[in-house]
Amino acid sequence: MIAVSDRLKSLPPYVFSEFQYKKAELEQKGVDVIDLGIGAPDLSAPDFIYERLAVEAKKPANHRYSPYSGCAEFKEAVAEYYKKQYAVDLDPETEVLALIGSKEGIANLMQAFINPGDAVLVPDPGYPVYRKAVLLAGGESIVLPLDQEKGYVPQFGRISKRNRQRAKLMLLNYPSNPTGATVELSTFREAAAFSKNNNILLVNDAAYDLITFDEYKAPSVLEIPNAKDIAVEFGSLSKSFNMTGWRIGYIVGNKHVIKALATLKSNIDSSQFLPIQLAAASALRSDLAATRENSLIFKERMEMLCTALNEIGVSVQKTRGTIFLWAKVPTGFSSSSFATKLLEEAGVIVTPGTIFGLSGEGYIRIALTVSKERLDEVIHRLKKLQIKGEKC
Repeated sequence: MIAVSDRLKSLPPYVFSEFQYKKAELEQKGVDVIDLGIGAPDLSAPDFIYERLAVEAKKPANHRYSPYSGCAEFKEAVAEYYKKQYAVDLDPETEVLALIGSKEGIANLMQAFINPGDAVLVPDPGYPVYRKAVLLAGGESIVLPLDQEKGYVPQFGRISKRNRQRAKLMLLNYPSNPTGATVELSTFREAAAFSKNNNILLVNDAAYDLITFDEYKAPSVLEIPNAKDIAVEFGSLSKSFNMTGWRIGYIVGNKHVIKALATLKSNIDSSQFLPIQLAAASALRSDLAATRENSLIFKERMEMLCTALNEIGVSVQKTRGTIFLWAKVPTGFSSSSFATKLLEEAGVIVTPGTIFGLSGEGYIRIALTVSKERLDEVIHRLKKLQIKGEKC
């Protein structure tokens, strides 16, 4: 058998695919598994997006290759969205690049900028794809300390002088996966100053920017004056418009970064299917009413589950955004042992916090991606377990 590369050998399996294997095994045994592990919304994309896709898919001209950087209408829609949502001006030609989902963009950004041995500041707890992408590029992930007591905001003052000098790139993710943490514009202002003073590329992953609750509005890092000198931002339609399987996203900001990533991608892929880009353009140009309706649904689920979990001894705080809850496991359990207990004794899949970094120990991530009726069933099963923990 031909051996795989050393780099692939060093890469652990993608944890969420492993959960799907376990889920399939249990379901084959007749277990009614409720999956609160992977963050895939159960809601449908709005009808007007389907309708645009159907119209465009019937046009033979749209079955040719897309321009490598994305079609003009999609990139213009992204720029219009940023102007409307954040009062940020973007040049669609040089400051916007279409992606086949932001996960692809994150991985390829590392390939474009990280050489073997380069260091990247990565939030911990944070989306595991960040560390995997750095590893695949031959780089080293350095923990970006987060202040748990202040809602998981970065602690730039705790980054050593040596690591400031070594770091080439820094990743942020707000609203945050897995913690649900949100920040004000002041956090991005501090991040931009830190990045400029240390010659570090600042990257914010804003995949959940439109899933927010009450009056909270997630800021963009590009709202900071002159942020485009040192920053880029990823965006995605996966969660905000329930288009996870459509694989459409974008990166905006610094022209040099956009050009470099576009050059790399032109040698790897041919952008996304044109009808999907055009349907996504319609989504971004909409009045965003659909995203507000989604947020109301996720807020209701969040509040419902928060109340129930705290009552049974699983400590969790309400969030201002995302589709996740970051819950503390009861005394006497590790993240893994508690997740295993829920799976084996209640048929409920959650994600152990350690998947997201060492500081995730003692927590589980719960995705709010099933109906209220299914959440009622989750609550019923958890109460039967008679979990003994500290109530909030």
